[in-house]
Amino acid sequence: MRTGRGTLSVAAGLVLVALATVGYVLPPAFDPPPLKTDSTFQSIPAQPKNELLPVVAVDPIRRQEISIPAEGQRLEGTLRAPLTPGRHPAMVFVSGSGNGSRTEFTPQAEFLAKAGVVTIAFDKRTVGYNFRERDFALLADDALRMVEYLRTLPEVDPARVGIWGVSEGGWVVPIAAAKSTAVGFVVLVSSPNVSPLRQVAWALNEQLLRLRAPIGARDLLTRAMGGVGFDFLRYDAMPALSQVKQPVLAFYGTTDPSIPFVESTKTLVTALDSAGNDDYTIRFMAMGDHAMRVNGGDFTKGYLETLTNWITGLPGTAKPPVHMAGATPVQRFEAADVPAAPWYAGGTMLGLTICLAAVGYVAGPVAAMVERLRGRGHLPVETNAKLWPPIRRRLVRIAWTSLGLLASVVAFITLLVMFSINQAGAWPAVLAGWLVVRVLAVLMLIQEVTAVAAVVSALREGLRPTRWQHVAVAGVLGGTGLLMVAAAYYGLFSFPW
Repeated sequence: MRTGRGTLSVAAGLVLVALATVGYVLPPAFDPPPLKTDSTFQSIPAQPKNELLPVVAVDPIRRQEISIPAEGQRLEGTLRAPLTPGRHPAMVFVSGSGNGSRTEFTPQAEFLAKAGVVTIAFDKRTVGYNFRERDFALLADDALRMVEYLRTLPEVDPARVGIWGVSEGGWVVPIAAAKSTAVGFVVLVSSPNVSPLRQVAWALNEQLLRLRAPIGARDLLTRAMGGVGFDFLRYDAMPALSQVKQPVLAFYGTTDPSIPFVESTKTLVTALDSAGNDDYTIRFMAMGDHAMRVNGGDFTKGYLETLTNWITGLPGTAKPPVHMAGATPVQRFEAADVPAAPWYAGGTMLGLTICLAAVGYVAGPVAAMVERLRGRGHLPVETNAKLWPPIRRRLVRIAWTSLGLLASVVAFITLLVMFSINQAGAWPAVLAGWLVVRVLAVLMLIQEVTAVAAVVSALREGLRPTRWQHVAVAGVLGGTGLLMVAAAYYGLFSFPW
């Protein structure tokens, strides 16, 4: 007795609706609301002309490789100092997330040194910093070691030694400034000032919007983020920012897809007001990206001039004529927090689900091998020899489809990360990748339903499975069922497509 196609279609449809419902009903939901309009950011004055005065960066400089002892390792860096007489202001570069090579600061460090500012760029530590664990206080101590070293140099004015931080460095630099009065000033570039998780979630949503990716792609990634249990992702920047007493210069690019620059600015102003610090300058740079460059090329117009004139003009430049100036920033959505995933959807449970599915897929072949070694691997009756091969082929196809789905999800996430830097022309590839993921998920569902129907029909027709066949059926169908539930939670069966 065979199950008709109509019955199978209805069954697959009902299962699909049930799995789609799982994706809608189970928490956490992530739907950042539009950011409310703030008149303060709609009437920002133009940047004062004296900040944009041309800088002549031609002074001869000396370069020196340095090695500073720190906790658990030595920090290797490059010192650049003007050869002109007198004491100069000085600054330490603090990198953003990642390996943090000193070479990324070479253009700025060279420019500043030739314009009269001593600089140190150093490689980020490798001990105590990795993908899972990031101790911002430890990184701040590294920066302070560089500050103390600069203050010992005869060509450095010890009262004008500051720290520059970009992106993740925006969480590090305030800790150092709050901890030590040796820090004379602070420069923040694309500083998030919200928690790392909120910043990443906002950047993800913004980049997916620019990629024209389906809303389901965002749900997939944000739910995955909610299951990540890294402590540093929920770091609160306010306590350190609220203790910064030094003059602050902050830059934000109006095309930066990685930072909620309007909310970051509000947080910074609130924190400095709390600290009683009125010596802050915030500049929005037209066409500036996350690194104050235009589409990853040249620095945005006025950035190097503003930076140099502000540093060399201290302490006089600490009190600007206007706190906020430059291009008008437009932030579309709030930097909403990603709710933590419930216990059944955490990273541990996801890993366990994948492992159990993998065990289920290999259990059948392993059991068959064991029975053959014991001399019991033959089919006991003629009916089994006829009915089992079609079922076995179905199970094999299910296993390959499931493996393909897992691989496609990983590839799709990788694709999004690659295109998050440069969105130009990427949306067809993103849509195609999402379509592949969804088609494989539905194909896995259909194969599961038809395989169950085939097994039931075969049992009615007289199939008497051996022990290893029982293991194969239970392992593949059970493992696939687990993957289907996980896929449902991550929205792979949700509507619309």
